[in-house]
Amino acid sequence: MPFAQIYMIEGRTEEQKRAVIEKVTQALSDAVGAPKENVRVWIHDVPAGNWGIAGVSAKDLGR
Repeated sequence: MPFAQIYMIEGRTEEQKRAVIEKVTQALSDAVGAPKENVRVWIHDVPAGNWGIAGVSAKDLGR
């Protein structure tokens, strides 16, 4: 059973997250031949203050 974990800075809409789940599921199904019903996708919404880029939080960078 393929299992994908996606980490993103919070703020995406439910529609955007649904699109990520759909497209990642399709990509894994195509790549490894797994039935879509066996693919799992977990999106981690990470607060911008908990995400660092080049030593600075994403929040401080305005992301």
